[in-house]
Amino acid sequence: MQRIMRTVLGAAFLSLTFSAAAQKPAAYPSKGQSASQQSKDDGECLTWARNSVANNPAAQPAPPQQTGSGNERVQGAARGAVGGAAIGAIAGDAGTGAAVGAAAGTMAGGKRKRDNEAAQAQASNQAGNAAYNNAYAACMKGRGYTVN
Repeated sequence: MQRIMRTVLGAAFLSLTFSAAAQKPAAYPSKGQSASQQSKDDGECLTWARNSVANNPAAQPAPPQQTGSGNERVQGAARGAVGGAAIGAIAGDAGTGAAVGAAAGTMAGGKRKRDNEAAQAQASNQAGNAAYNNAYAACMKGRGYTVN
């Protein structure tokens, strides 16, 4: 299970790294800089931004922060057990219905927890990308470029 999680996180990290690099602001020379000077300045500003911003796209993603109660599975199991017991009572076996409902509710709660963690990680990455892009833009503007 941990191996799968590491693989998924690694793939997500790579996609974020490549998408962040592709989404950097565009810089245009405004003081007659040559193409070779722009290339040099671009590389130096990318390095400076990467080293300046703690949460940059090239760094390891931070583990998701726990903002919720973390009881999604327990709550899902409880809801599933109640629903399963009601359905089982209609069918004539409330105990079996509750057990099936609890299992289904646990899985639904686990999915809800994963969805919440993914949303938190995405928000954190977007904030990190914005800070990274702002640092890059500030560096390029300081060197005489117009940045969009």
